Amino acid sequence: MPNINDFKAKLRGGGARANQFRVTMPFPGFAAVGGETETMSFLTTSTALPGMTVAEVAVPFRGRELYVAGDRTFATWTTTILNDTNFLIRNAYERWLNGINNMSDNEGLVNPVDYQVDSFVDQLDRNGNVIKSYTFRGMFPTTLDDIALSYGDNNTIESFTATHRYQYFETNTTS
Repeated sequence: MPNINDFKAKLRGGGARANQFRVTMPFPGFAAVGGETETMSFLTTSTALPGMTVAEVAVPFRGRELYVAGDRTFATWTTTILNDTNFLIRNAYERWLNGINNMSDNEGLVNPVDYQVDSFVDQLDRNGNVIKSYTFRGMFPTTLDDIALSYGDNNTIESFTATHRYQYFETNTTS
């Protein structure tokens, strides 16, 4: 019968920690003024490793259904970022979204290579070593959430959430 020592032996490295990660996102040239990529890796307080879904296709056959694998889809990717007093990351996102679709004239970049970037999430061990890497290919923001303001919010730092769409992802263990 398995015991606690068997369990401990199977939990390699003490288990992956949800608070040990690094986000690296190079902003497109038109949205960047300098320092955004490095600053974002420090100010991103939460994100997620990507999920995926393979749809099922029902094929009817004489009153029964045979299920076969369908197409793969990817969920959106969300990051939560602390806001600094010069709004470096917030402003970069606003310029990025405005480049995709300008607020004043409803025009924007049409060639995906001009507004999509590859972004990265590294899962780290407790010593800061990369134990798993994800690359989001062809990523761009779709939503920049509001920043709530309130006289009652004492002892807090502003944060905001950005949601991104990407074409697919790759990892250092599958490709």
